[in-house]
Amino acid sequence: MRKIALMSSVAAVVALVATSASADDLMKAAKDVFEPISAKKVALKDNEMTKARRDLGAALFFEPRLSSSHLISCATCHNVAIGGVDGLETSVGHGWQKGPRNAPTVLNAVFNIAQFWDGRAENMAEQAKGPVQAGVEMNNTPDAVIETLTSIPEYVEMFKVAFPKDKNPVTFDNMAKAIEVFEAELITPNSKFDKFLAGDAKALNAQEREGLQLFMDKGCTTCHSGINVGGQGYFPFGLVEVPDSNIRPDGDKGRMAVTSTGDDAFVFRAAPLRNIALTAPYFHSGKVWNLKEAVKVMGTAQLGADLSEKEVDSIVAFLHTLTGEQPKVVIPTLPMSTNKTPKPVL
Repeated sequence: MRKIALMSSVAAVVALVATSASADDLMKAAKDVFEPISAKKVALKDNEMTKARRDLGAALFFEPRLSSSHLISCATCHNVAIGGVDGLETSVGHGWQKGPRNAPTVLNAVFNIAQFWDGRAENMAEQAKGPVQAGVEMNNTPDAVIETLTSIPEYVEMFKVAFPKDKNPVTFDNMAKAIEVFEAELITPNSKFDKFLAGDAKALNAQEREGLQLFMDKGCTTCHSGINVGGQGYFPFGLVEVPDSNIRPDGDKGRMAVTSTGDDAFVFRAAPLRNIALTAPYFHSGKVWNLKEAVKVMGTAQLGADLSEKEVDSIVAFLHTLTGEQPKVVIPTLPMSTNKTPKPVL
């Protein structure tokens, strides 16, 4: 009996060593493809990240008076309490109009190569201007926004403090730059995967490690790599097999509308997969509500792979490790309107 027990102990030690070695090898391979999110602030190009700009940006992010109806704010479609999205197939905007695409998460958006599914905005400041002016979203104009902001003394003072070198600080561009500074802090570090990349081999369990291995071996990292596990390039959706037209609507040609190039038909920015377990529904159409189903669609459409149930479950388990610490955001108390503030247009 003692001999059997000893043999069992030796076998357990050998298995543990083998598992550790395997995890170390996987970790090394993963570090060549991915990068952990650091809790440190991210520097912005041509936009100083001061506390004054951050505080102004926070107020403006939650400010519904940037919309003509005084009902819709950035936070309406990018709710930081539920993963930086709105949880809808496509967002509902002015006059209950439905937008054409699913709202991407604002969390970790600072790490993306560009903003929007088609990459038409170079950065988050440029992105912030789009929804404000879109008729199906906030349905407003730059002039009306400035009229509203300048009618509120507290905002005028906040802009002066945030942009002290500007003679006329209350501008549409400065509004967008302030929002960008706030959004740049909406990052989610310290996920299980981040801890694994940082050297903690035990951060992922066996199924999660298997999912990571499959994610790399099957070719998912061709589009989904880097610090945001995606968001770094543009790829055709339906590379191997065209998805159902419900998932990839024929009328949405993706990046082709930006570049006017036929080769960009149905090309989209690869979705960043950080916090993907929180941001259903999936794809630009928002037609897939289950992460397991989304993995299956990507397997056939992009990889030409008929993934087994076990493989799908393992990949999904890995994707759940990408959920990081959610940003702690205090909703600001906004300054009151005055008699000069334009009335809402419904």
